[in-house]
This record gives sequence, structure tokens and C-alpha cells, in this order.
Amino acid sequence: MRKLLAITLVLILALPALALGESSPTKGTIVVGIYEPASGDNGAGGKQETLGVRYAHSLYPTVELSDGVYDVKLVEVDNQSSNDKAPSAAQQLVSEGASIVLGSYGSSVSIAAADIFAQSGLVAIAISATNPQVTLGNPLYYRICYLDPFQGTVLAEFAVEELGAKKAYTLAQLGNDYDVGLVNYFSSAFEASGGTVLGETFPEGTSDFTAYLTKAKNEGADVIFSPTSTTYAAQIITQAASAGLSVPILAGDTWDSSVILDAAKGTEINVNVSTFFDEGDTSGKAAEFVAGIKEWLNANPDQLANNGGNDIVAAVTALGFDGYMVALETLKAADSSDRQDIAEVVSEVTYDGVTGAIAFDENGDAKRDQAFIKATENTDGSWTFVKVQGIAGN
Repeated sequence: MRKLLAITLVLILALPALALGESSPTKGTIVVGIYEPASGDNGAGGKQETLGVRYAHSLYPTVELSDGVYDVKLVEVDNQSSNDKAPSAAQQLVSEGASIVLGSYGSSVSIAAADIFAQSGLVAIAISATNPQVTLGNPLYYRICYLDPFQGTVLAEFAVEELGAKKAYTLAQLGNDYDVGLVNYFSSAFEASGGTVLGETFPEGTSDFTAYLTKAKNEGADVIFSPTSTTYAAQIITQAASAGLSVPILAGDTWDSSVILDAAKGTEINVNVSTFFDEGDTSGKAAEFVAGIKEWLNANPDQLANNGGNDIVAAVTALGFDGYMVALETLKAADSSDRQDIAEVVSEVTYDGVTGAIAFDENGDAKRDQAFIKATENTDGSWTFVKVQGIAGN
């Protein structure tokens, strides 16, 4: 009885501390930088990618090293989807004392920031930047998504095998590394399969795509491939619908967005995209993630607005989640917040994420061998899962 009373007294005395939420103090704070567009042509995608990082941080706000537990502080900068603004945004993260950086949505701004990060010895992990130039020649830049040579080939084979396309019309923004690069990889693979390609580019700021779409139709294109930013994508879809265009439109990962669903809703336009994740995946880790982030999004009007006003889970959001977890694993492997210590271990970091197993090759690129294909086959503003697509012979 005395033992029971003693235990009871200890619990009673502990209640005030528990009620106040007291816990052991952390050793300090480690800064993880978020280098993403919150505005500009890629602002919508950047916000969705950031949501994945924020959600992961809400679940895992600390990291345990050998000398104790540290708070993780997210510092966000807006690179404005602009190559000109990218270096100053990157420099801000350097000045803020970031130990590691995540981002960016958009290969061009990632490439534009690479030298800033390299000069500061700061490791950056691209979440969805797919252009090879992001990591090529940039030893401190890594990525957790597949690359455009793979994505372009996947899309070309899908166009030939699933859509029966023999002639493709490609449309890219002039000077955009992602657009032009992915179109080139697609075109090479499509022509290697016996198809023909008519390619055109449009200048920045274009808002009327009627002439381009009309040419695609008049040239007898079986498919239009246009991996643009979401801003241009919405205009292309809307104008294609107004023109009564029936040619399927094919695009890369940037089009996996609520912006595209809203533009295609109520139309007969058939949009097919390659992407990194499907929210209908019923595997344990993926399903748990989808359920959790939907609840998190719906609990906060601001977060829901940043997701496009709905709780559809974009692939870049899932990748953002995995990106944050890879950053934590890197800090643990380094057992340090020091940039040099992190740079020495990051290449060996692995993580079993919601988007699949993540490991880096000798170039700092993720070892990925499959993509998800989704389509706007319905007119209700939702994606339909089509298939998992790899490259023939691989």
C-alpha cells in the first residue's frame, strides 16, 4: 500500500510539469533551408513542394545526434522562379546559417544557385529538379528524383506504345532549361522509335498559344508534348479546349498539379503526365502518408490554399516529405550540423521513402527506374492512374 501511495504521489507531483509541457531542453538549433519558388511561373509547384517539407517537419521537428537532441528550424526563401533572383535567394540561406538546403522546384533556378551553395560548402538536395545539369559538375548538389533523360524516354515510349503516336509536336519555352532539355530527350527517344517530331519554342510572357496549337493540328500531330510551367500549361489547356483540339497532350512532372486539373476540368482535353508518386498507392508507407497529410492540409486553411484549394496530394509534395527525411538522415550520418561534415557523408545516405527507396549514384543523382503515368481521363477535375512506366530493356 505504501508503495502504491508513493507512486501515486510521484504522479500527482509530476502533473503540473506535464501540463506545462516541460521536457528536456534541446542542445540547440539546426537550420534546414528551403530554396523554393513561392511566386512566379513555378510558384504553385514550389508551394506544393514546400508543403511536403513542412508536413514532415511537423512530425519530426527535432533530430538526435550523439551529443543530444537539436531543434530543426526551417528557413524559407522565395527564388521567384527567376534565374536572376536565384543567386540572392541562395545567398540568403548561406547567411542564415543553413546546414543543408532543400530545393528547388524548377531546374533552371537550381542550376543558377549551384555556385553560391558550392562556394559556401553547403550541400543542396534537389527535390524535383530533373535536368542533368543540376548535379553535373556541381559536387555539392544532389537530387532525390529521376532525371530528364529517363523521363523523356519514358514519355516517348508511352506516346508510341499507349497512344499509338507516329508524329509529335513539341512546344517549349525558349531558354528554359527544363522545357528545352526534356523536349530534346523526348524527341531523341521518339525519333529512335521511328516517329517524326516537329518542334517549336515560344518566348517568355506568351499568353496566346492559338497559332501553335493550330499548327500542331494542321501538321497532323498525333500527340502534343509541352512540358512547360503550370502558368503556361493552364493557358495551353484552356485554349486547346476552346479550339476543340482532340490531340492528346503529354507533359512531364511539372504538370502534376491542381492547376492542370482545374484547367482540364469540364473539358475533353486528354492530358497525360509522368510523375513521381500516385496518391492512390495503397502500400503501407504511401497510404499512411496520404492519410496524414490530407488531415494536416484540411486542418489549416492557409496550407490548403497553398495546395490549390483542395487536398489532392501532388507528387512533389510527397517528394518534399522525403527530401526533409533525407536531410535528417544526412544530419544523423554526419553526427553534426557542420557543412563540411555533411558534405563528407551525404553520398552514402539512403532512405526508404514514401516515393520509394532513395540512394545516390556517383553523380549525386537518385537511382530511379520507374515513373507513374496519370491522365485527366475524367472531366471532374481528378487524375486517373494509368500505369507504372519504365524504359524497355531496363
